[in-house]
This record gives sequence, structure tokens and C-alpha cells, in this order.
Amino acid sequence: MPLDATTQLVTLLGHPVEHSFSPRLHNAAFRAQDVHAAYVATPVRPEALDDAVAGLRALQFLGANVTTPHKEAVLPLLDEVTDRARAVGAVNTIVRDDGRLRGDNTDVEGFLHPLRTREGDTLDGAPMLVFGAGGAARAVVYGLLSHYRPERLTIVARRPEQAEGLAADLTDHAPDGALRVSSFEAAALSVRTSRLVVNATPLGMAPDRRGQTPWPTPVDFSADHVVYDLVYTPEETRLLREAAAEGATTIGGLDMLVEQAAAAYRQWTACDMPRAAVYDALRAG
Repeated sequence: MPLDATTQLVTLLGHPVEHSFSPRLHNAAFRAQDVHAAYVATPVRPEALDDAVAGLRALQFLGANVTTPHKEAVLPLLDEVTDRARAVGAVNTIVRDDGRLRGDNTDVEGFLHPLRTREGDTLDGAPMLVFGAGGAARAVVYGLLSHYRPERLTIVARRPEQAEGLAADLTDHAPDGALRVSSFEAAALSVRTSRLVVNATPLGMAPDRRGQTPWPTPVDFSADHVVYDLVYTPEETRLLREAAAEGATTIGGLDMLVEQAAAAYRQWTACDMPRAAVYDALRAG
């Protein structure tokens, strides 16, 4: 479908954005369903975020995605924010509705979908651990607390103050005493005794961090573990490969990438994303 004056535009606001799979993913979906829209990635420096959001209104964009480093800074620039985005403290999806901009966080839905599909309710109340305390970790921790109510959820981070801040922000959503904070150096027992371990750091992401892992001691994993890596390129990271060798169930980040995108796509188009076409496009490179 040719681009013309009736083409609706969606963009990604972030810095940098050159590595993003979102244009390939969403444009494949638009083509597959003959949706007259186009998705572009636009690098936006932090000092230009206000102008970029104003541009969404002025140019009547269908919506946008938001990525690092703008997920938290964009909240006060929007007309309304969903409850889950406000609870997480971060927005990754913007929808234009009658001239108003609404912010949401579809990372929560995208993260939970593969767990619900593969593990059902077997993780209800189970001890869990999350590596990382950034924007992705916030969505993960909120999703786990709200859906699974773990007896213990340990946040492992290199910057203790960041992890403490995350725990403080989400303590109202946690069972009493469930949220813990740990350094990597002190996390071995928590790793061994957690049913679910999630990597919400960029360690392992190609190209710069390929081959890295947040937990270089795979003997701490066992067949009792579910290990979930949010890194989506490569599909099988070192963390997943080593955990699988110890018998753990593993989940890669590509499914989360697609599902968070599908949740945003549904809000922009009122259509279910054609997942098969999207996976084909992503794996074609």
C-alpha cells in the first residue's frame, strides 16, 4: 500500500533507536492486514522530549512507543496515564484518542503472556528473583506481584539504591515482607531457592553484550527453575543455554517483544496482531 496523505504514522521515541526491531515488527503487521499505517523510529534526545510529544499531537500521529531513556520522563507530558503505567512509573505506549494522548505500559502484559501460556498458575505464590532494577525490571516486578503474589521476590541489582527505590515504589502491591533487595555477590542462595529467575538487564544482548550473563554460575539452576531472559537477540542467550543444560525450563525475550507490541498494536488499530507474519519478519533478519 503506497504512502500518501492518508497514511497514519506511528513512531518510536528513544535515544538511541537504531537497534530497534519495532519498525520491522509493526510494518510487517500493517502489511499483513492492509492497515494504512507506517512505523518509523525517531531518535529523540532527552532535552527534546517535550517537543517530540507536542509533535505527536500537531502531526496527528496514530500513536507511539517509548523506549530508553524516556519511559519515565514522558509521564507528565501526557493527558492521561493508565493505572498500570502509573504503578510501574513508566510508559512504553502512547495512543492518540480524540486529540488526547494516553500513556500505557504494555511491557507488563507482554512479559506475563509467555508465563501464563507455558506455566499457567504453577508459579502462584512461588519464590522469585529478578536481575535488574531499571525500567524493564519495574514492569516485571509489578507484573509478578499483581499476578502471582510471590511469597518472596528478590531484586538483584548492581546499584542497591536503585533496587531499594523500586522496592519502595511497589511495596503497596506486594504481600507483607515479600520484596527483598540483594547485591549480585549475595544472591546465590536466592537464585538457588527461587522457582522463577528473570533477567531484566541488557547482559547478553547482541551486539555489544553478546555472550555476557547476569549469573555466571549455572550450577545454581536446576529442573525446578523457570529462567526467563528478556533479551531477544540472540534468541538463545548464554543465560538460557546454560540454564537449560542444568534442566531448567527457559523462556526467551522474543515472545515478550512480540506480545508487548501486540498489546500496543491492538490499542492503535483495534486489530489482533498477525503474529505469524511478525515472527517471520523478525527471524528473516
